Amino acid sequence: MTDDRGVPQATGPSGLTPVPEHQARIATLLPPARAESRPLADCLDLALAEDLVAAIPLPPFDNSAMDGYAVRSVDVAEAGPDDPVTLPVSEDVPAGRIDSPPLQPGTAHRIMTGAQMPAGADAVVPVERTDAGTSEVRLHASVQPGAHLRRAGEDVQVGTAVLHAGVSLGPAQLGIAAAVGAARLPVRRPVRVLVLSTGSELVEPGSPLRAGQIYESNGLMLAAAVREAGGEAQLLRFVPDDVESFHAALQPHLETTDLILTSGGVSAGAYEVVKDALAGNGVEFTKVAMQPGMPQGCGRYRDGPAVVTLPGNPVSSMVSFEIFVRPALRSAAGHHRNQRPTRQAVLTEPLEKTSAGRRQYRRAVFDPATATVTPHGGPGSHLLSAMAGANSLLEVPEETTSLPAGATVDVILME
Repeated sequence: MTDDRGVPQATGPSGLTPVPEHQARIATLLPPARAESRPLADCLDLALAEDLVAAIPLPPFDNSAMDGYAVRSVDVAEAGPDDPVTLPVSEDVPAGRIDSPPLQPGTAHRIMTGAQMPAGADAVVPVERTDAGTSEVRLHASVQPGAHLRRAGEDVQVGTAVLHAGVSLGPAQLGIAAAVGAARLPVRRPVRVLVLSTGSELVEPGSPLRAGQIYESNGLMLAAAVREAGGEAQLLRFVPDDVESFHAALQPHLETTDLILTSGGVSAGAYEVVKDALAGNGVEFTKVAMQPGMPQGCGRYRDGPAVVTLPGNPVSSMVSFEIFVRPALRSAAGHHRNQRPTRQAVLTEPLEKTSAGRRQYRRAVFDPATATVTPHGGPGSHLLSAMAGANSLLEVPEETTSLPAGATVDVILME
């Protein structure tokens, strides 16, 4: 049920939309991004779209785990620190040699770490337990069969899924993909986000400020947040507070955008250009039971790209992005881990909440060494400096109005 401006009537008992309900609305707006094949070098931080199954074993052959001498263990069974066994060195086997002859009984091959074990050898004596000879070698230690060897398939067997769909591809994941011979990977492409910065009072940082003007920060901040979440961001700055200009600014980007993300212009006052332009064009507005970030909106612009409208105060905008937009972006891009990590922590000082019936997100500093958390700055949605100095969000439930020092609270880690 909506009012005459397209604002849905709240569903919660407080007359506000519950946070989980608005999260679910936004999540449904962004379907999974399509899969595409990319070279390994272009896959960092993307999500794998299909399981990667090993076509070769790892290691692909038996190889030496040490610099030393490949031997038959029976030939050095009597060797000891004071009673070495001397063997002729018949071959050098560096890593990468592919034509090593078999090891003959009563001889040794000098071998390097990673080199393929010659046929006939069943162990390696580390060079530190020898005199490092080149034509013959004195070995001061016996070894058991299999000593200092890496067996073929010891790490990965053929047919093993070494990476599963949905994993975020970091350096280690790309390393294992390369090790099993994958030159390209099927990945979900990043979600393409158009970040709109609206407001006639906004000017570019670095230019002189006139009376009544402020430097534009939300657009840059949200575009950076999109990129940090793994999306592709295009920032469209300084859209005037005019409905026709707003629609005109959107038009060239509709075919190449998955999500239109705005901040500001969604409250109940006059000159709310985002609400005026989008209400009746597929976007519904609501008040969410949270602080900061009560005025919100979402939908589809004229049956095209998804739209999420965030409040204009910078902290409200950033917190709203974290709670609503970031998880949806990462889910759409195929990442199984789409939520920030959370911890329980002990509150170091009392906390009062005046917004009864609303879930509050306070900027905070979490200390992992002591599992404690300290509020950082006040609850005001304009206090951006506190946001910049925080490493977490402290979550205060809707029904809670005060917390004593020593209370256990939930913390969303931002780093």
